[in-house]
Amino acid sequence: MFRHLFRYEHRSEPLLPWRLFLLRRVGKTAAAATAVIVVSLILGMLGYRLTEGMGWLNAFLNASMILGGMGPVDTLHSAPGKLFAGIYALYSGLVLVGTAGLLLAPFVHRLLHRFHLEGRREGQD
Repeated sequence: MFRHLFRYEHRSEPLLPWRLFLLRRVGKTAAAATAVIVVSLILGMLGYRLTEGMGWLNAFLNASMILGGMGPVDTLHSAPGKLFAGIYALYSGLVLVGTAGLLLAPFVHRLLHRFHLEGRREGQD
């Protein structure tokens, strides 16, 4: 399923024009990264709401701060809340690295593809 969604051009194919590259490739990866972040934020809000009984605004604040790598704002009082916060912090670190890789992948692929095309042109001369 995802293989076709994030398909890049083969080394024998020409590069996409910049307009299509930005609209299609970068747009798809930005939408996927946004979806991952929104789902992660909702999971964090639900976790804080259920384990600590926080209101929606405080749950949003704590979840977004952990997801952004800053750490929790409110003091946690229950053992389930502390356990959830630890697991959510580990998960958030992986989400941060994963979404950064997802967002950088089209640009890195384009750069490597361009180097490959230039090397092939030089070899033909």
